[in-house]
Amino acid sequence: MANEAVIIELLGNGGDPIRYTVADGTGVEKGTIMKINTGDRLIIATSADGDFPMGIAASEKVANDGSTTLAVYTNGIFDLTVHGTNTVTLGYPVKIDGVNLISDADEAGATAPSEVIGQALEAGAANEVIAVRVLK
Repeated sequence: MANEAVIIELLGNGGDPIRYTVADGTGVEKGTIMKINTGDRLIIATSADGDFPMGIAASEKVANDGSTTLAVYTNGIFDLTVHGTNTVTLGYPVKIDGVNLISDADEAGATAPSEVIGQALEAGAANEVIAVRVLK
């Protein structure tokens, strides 16, 4: 995987991690933006515009290691990568726009809290890494 989030600063209680269920056969890199997948609190890596992000993987999860839980950070400042065909505006809410990619949440419906992962602390051009205040 590429473009994983990089911690700048964990806020609250060490990033306010929340533990979710993951499939044993799933491998996850630390810093992967995770989304809710089913009603039983199962999370997987984000993949597209419209995903509902739950947080950022706090550790690596090795596929088939017997573990079925993973903590995600929900409160902090992280370096995130802008989608290659979009830009991000300073101060705007940002949403998932691909695998570990973000863009402005500026179209109708995207500013709903369920799609927003945080707020841009910098403006960013396509493929640029910017600081985002993540609050899930």
